[in-house]
Amino acid sequence: MESTLFTVNNVWMMICTALVFLMHLGFSLLEIGLTRQKNTINILFKNVFIISIGMVLYALVGFNLMYPGTFIAGIIPDYFIDLFGLTVPENGLTAAYANGGYTYWTDFLFQGMFAATAATIVSGAVAERIKLGSFMIFTIIYVGIVYPITGSWKWGTGWLDELGFYDFAGSTLVHSVGGWAALIAVWLLGARIGKFKKDGSIGVIPGHNMPFATAGVFILWLGWFGFNGGSVLSADPAKTSLVLVTTCLAAASGGLSAFLVSLFKYKQYDLSMFLNGILGGLVGITAGADIMSVTDSILIGFIAGALIVTGVALVDKLKLDDPVGAIAVHLICGIWGTLAVGIFGELAGWTQLGYQAIGVVSIGAFCLTTSYVIIKTLKVTVGIRVSVEEEQEGLDIHEHGMDAYPDFALNEH
Repeated sequence: MESTLFTVNNVWMMICTALVFLMHLGFSLLEIGLTRQKNTINILFKNVFIISIGMVLYALVGFNLMYPGTFIAGIIPDYFIDLFGLTVPENGLTAAYANGGYTYWTDFLFQGMFAATAATIVSGAVAERIKLGSFMIFTIIYVGIVYPITGSWKWGTGWLDELGFYDFAGSTLVHSVGGWAALIAVWLLGARIGKFKKDGSIGVIPGHNMPFATAGVFILWLGWFGFNGGSVLSADPAKTSLVLVTTCLAAASGGLSAFLVSLFKYKQYDLSMFLNGILGGLVGITAGADIMSVTDSILIGFIAGALIVTGVALVDKLKLDDPVGAIAVHLICGIWGTLAVGIFGELAGWTQLGYQAIGVVSIGAFCLTTSYVIIKTLKVTVGIRVSVEEEQEGLDIHEHGMDAYPDFALNEH
């Protein structure tokens, strides 16, 4: 019976790993759908690169950085213990490794899928005007070093874990980590040509394929069942079924909220807001999906959806150009979801809210600092922005020498 349960748990974790992998397709379709067709290949190339380099880096360095086993003063991971490569521990392939939940290899692969997501978030925010080479360098450093260090503070049993900070599946540890970097990158990079006009008005740069964007969100919604469901770290029926329910309800509630708020504010049935509202609800519930009730999850998702509409407006007001709404979805809703653990659910209370705030601020400060140093250094050395000509004619032709849709004429309307 114990052997059978171990196998079932491990198979469920493998299925969840596959679902999280599928999310990279969802991100790709969402990003190209919300941007112009002349940059489609460039965005797809970045997403393929992120998952490819992300997995290799996580195998060589990231996994051991994130789970060092021991810490110096509870804060600095002891990187001198088996830093490079993967070494299966003595019990790594048995039920003794993770209380019968999964093997060492399943553990690595599942966590590796999370690591690449942080850079994918940045990809959408800087779309259509960043140099590909500079973005690739940033990805290598951020995914290879920054993400594992912040993850170690909680998931690697570091100081935030000892404090009492709670982040079930990564509202902060995955989504806000990517969101903070996206904020810095967008600020240092500058807006796309035509986004903000000289008279102070905001130019509309519509995406070229809303069906792709919609398909991307549905794929992400599906993938989130693995993202959150797998974070139970076993196939425990009670915990897993609750997580899937709260995840799904928060997504639905977030979409409805964003649609209603945007309808009230702009008098239009805005599909892009509806789609990002769904993602905002998913990000919002991720920190506490295992400890929320049905009502809690609906409320968390509903507030997240409203934050999407106000967040997108705030980003525009600050003259920051985020083509896909990544900052509103992943940063703002990531912060909200993390704080919501102290407001709703089993851990609600002022003490827990304080722990959550400390986690948000500390990880935010670390990510803002590291991403600024990385991107600013790239800006003053190799540069981070393509030329005016390259931006106007499209990155597909200039950086890749091909069109995504060679049989169709480019529509510049």
